[in-house]
Amino acid sequence: MQIERNLQQIQQQINQACSRVNRSTSDVHIVAVTKSVSIERTEEALIAGLNHLGENRPEGLLNKQEVIKNPAVWHYIGSLQTRKVKQVINKIQVLHSLDRLSLADEIQKRAEHAIDCFVQVNVAEEEAKHGIELKNVQTFIESLHAHSRIRVIGLMTMAPNTSNDEVIRSVFKVLKEMQIRIASNHYPHAPCTELSMGMSNDFEIAVEEGATYVRIGTALVGIESEDLT
Repeated sequence: MQIERNLQQIQQQINQACSRVNRSTSDVHIVAVTKSVSIERTEEALIAGLNHLGENRPEGLLNKQEVIKNPAVWHYIGSLQTRKVKQVINKIQVLHSLDRLSLADEIQKRAEHAIDCFVQVNVAEEEAKHGIELKNVQTFIESLHAHSRIRVIGLMTMAPNTSNDEVIRSVFKVLKEMQIRIASNHYPHAPCTELSMGMSNDFEIAVEEGATYVRIGTALVGIESEDLT
């Protein structure tokens, strides 16, 4: 199967990246971004051994969950509108896009149990991207201490759309430094031990800079053009 072959290649690249910086490959988890592919291809990903699946629209998530019976860890990787929290928050295990207090408040209201969350950080301060500014990350995380249904497991960012590897690396490096800083505070509600960064075009750099979750779509499961919701 094509996905299985893609996975072997990507895993080899991750292994090599880990070797270059003396990391254990077991520390890096692949989230198969299935937002742009069919239910059938998503099932193929599960058969290939990928059990972390990433969706970015409530409709796509719920439609797939209705059909797919294989066990999976569901990650919501897109920006989540406050009004749609009730649709998805109890259907996922991990949220990668916590970026504002109003969203945290709605999760607290709607979640039936503690949700593992990544705080999304706009490291490059790009206007087109969601996320908290770097200077506000610690204050924001501290403000979540009373939100018992939120557990901040780490930080997430997206690198700028550039072919300059050093620019990409600098963004990932800055996020790693912030993750270490937050983790050193030992907040009960925010262990912040994880880093969600790196996609199809830059996951090797992300792994070298400390990513523990890489979100890979096109290079792994491809892309399909039909309406998948």
